[in-house]
Amino acid sequence: MKPMVVLVSVDSNSVLLGARHFVNYLKELIERFSLQDTVDILETGTMGVYTQGIMMAVFPDDVYYSVRSVDDVEKIVTEHLLKGRPVLSLEIPKDKLKLTVEREKVTAETRIVLRNVGSIDPKNIDEYIARNGYFALHKVLFEMKPQEVLNCVKASGLRGRGGAGFPTGLKWEFTAKVQADQKYVICNADEGEPGTFKDRLIMEGDPHSVVESMIICGYAVGATKGYIYIRGEYYGSVENIQKAIKDAYEYGLLGKNIMGSGFSFDLTVRLGAGAYICGEETALLESIEGKAGRPRLKPPYPPTNGLFNKPTVINNVETFVNVPPIILNGPEWFKSFGTAGSPGTKVFSLVGNVVRRGIVEVPMGTTVRDLIYRFGGGLVGGKELYMVQTGGTAGSFIGVDKLDVPLDYDSFKNHGVSIGSGVILAMSEGTCPVDVALNTMQFFEHESCGKCTPCREGTRLAVQILEKISKGQGKFEDLETLKQIAYVTQEASLCGLGQSINVPLLSILENFKEDFIKHIGSISCPHGVCKFVKAQKPKMKV
Repeated sequence: MKPMVVLVSVDSNSVLLGARHFVNYLKELIERFSLQDTVDILETGTMGVYTQGIMMAVFPDDVYYSVRSVDDVEKIVTEHLLKGRPVLSLEIPKDKLKLTVEREKVTAETRIVLRNVGSIDPKNIDEYIARNGYFALHKVLFEMKPQEVLNCVKASGLRGRGGAGFPTGLKWEFTAKVQADQKYVICNADEGEPGTFKDRLIMEGDPHSVVESMIICGYAVGATKGYIYIRGEYYGSVENIQKAIKDAYEYGLLGKNIMGSGFSFDLTVRLGAGAYICGEETALLESIEGKAGRPRLKPPYPPTNGLFNKPTVINNVETFVNVPPIILNGPEWFKSFGTAGSPGTKVFSLVGNVVRRGIVEVPMGTTVRDLIYRFGGGLVGGKELYMVQTGGTAGSFIGVDKLDVPLDYDSFKNHGVSIGSGVILAMSEGTCPVDVALNTMQFFEHESCGKCTPCREGTRLAVQILEKISKGQGKFEDLETLKQIAYVTQEASLCGLGQSINVPLLSILENFKEDFIKHIGSISCPHGVCKFVKAQKPKMKV
C-alpha cells in the first residue's frame, strides 16, 4: 500500500456528474507530477449524500472533497497531494459527513448495510474479504446448523426492507420446512419504485455482500440455486454483481463443495426489462420463467410454490445484506439499533428539493424532520417545506405537521406515515398537490399490467378525474369518487400494485384537502402550477 490513497466515488449518480472524466484527469495529473509511487487511486461506491459534485477522499488524512470541475481536481493534486495542504474551499466539513457509527445519538448515521459502500473497491474481492467478507459464510458452514441460522435471523427481528416488512426469518423458515428436490433463493433487485436507488448503490458499492448473504440463505433453507433479478437499466449494478459472482466462483465461494464444507450453491443474474410490476414477487417469478411479467393468484405463496413451482425465498437487496453482520455479531447486537418492533437500520433515499440528495442509513425510529434537515441539509434556496412523500410512489403524502413522526413499521398504522421502500421526497412551497396526485396516478396507470379490472380501470378513471380537477373543471363529488376508487382497488386488485394505490391517493386527499377544494372553487390553481381550461359551451345548431 502506498503512503497516500485517493478514494473516488464512481457510483452511477457520480458518473452522471462527470466522475469518470475526473478520475482520468486525476490519473493524468498523478503521472505528470510523478506521484505514482506515493499515491494510489481507488474507485469506490457512493459515500452517502451529495450536494452538486462527486466526492473524493484522501487518506490517511481523512479529508473529503466535493469536486465539480477539473480545476478542483488540479487544486487537490497540486495543493494537497504535492504540498500536503488540504484545499479548504473544496473540503466537506466533518459535521456534514455521516459515515461513522455514533451510538450515542439515535439520529447519527449507523452503517450496517452500507458498511463497505464508499470504503472499498467493489470489484476487488480481496478488499471485501479484508473487511470480514465471507467470514459469516464460513461461520455458518462450519459452526452452525441450518436451523441455528434460521433461529438467529428470527431472533434478530429483521423484517423485509422492500416495503412490506414481513419477518425475514419466518419467511425463510416457511421454505426450509417444505420437502422438495429443488429450492431457490431469489434477490429482488428490480427496484422500480420511483425515487428509490438504495439497492442500486449497494450493488454498485458492495456486490459481494449480496452474494454472501444469498449463499447463507441457501444453506439455511436447503436451496442450491439462486437468481439475482436486476432491472436491465442498472448497468453498473449488473457489471459489479457479475464480476463478484465470477470472482466468488474462482475463490471456491460458489459452486460445488464451498470451502470444502460439502454444501453447493450456484448463482446467476437475470435481467428485467424495466416493468414496475415485476417488483411484485410473483410477476418477477413469471419473468424469470420466460413469461410475461404478470402477478399470479395467491395463495399458494412463493415460500412453498415459487420459481418453477418449487419452494422459493425472495428478499430484496437491503434485506439480504443485513444477514452477515447479524451472523457475526448476534441478534442482540442487531436489536440494539432501532426500535423494539423494528430493529436495525433503514437506508433512505433523499430526493426532491433537499440540498443534499443521496442515500443515508439511520436507525429505525429516526424522524422525517431529521432525515430532511439534518441529513438532507434542508431545502434548496432556504424555501419552506410544503409536503413530503414517504416510502416511494406507493407511499403516503404528509404535511409539515407530521415531520416528527418516527419512521418504522408501525408509523403507518399509528400515524399514517409509511416507510415503504425508504424514499423521502421533499417538496417545497410552490408545489401543487393536485398536480402531484395526477402525476402519481399517471404512473400507476402506465405501469398497471392490465390483468385485473379494478387496477386497470381504476387507475384510468382516477387519472381522468384528476385531469379535470387540474384544469379547473372538477366537481366536489369527484373527490368522493376518487376515494371510492382507492377503496375498491385496495380490496379487489390482484396484486400489490393495485392494492397500494389507496395509500398515496387517500393520504393526499386527506392531508391536502383544502388544495383540492380550492381547485374546484377557484378560477386558477392556488400554486400557479396547473393550467385551468374554461369549459367550452356547446355550439347552437342553426
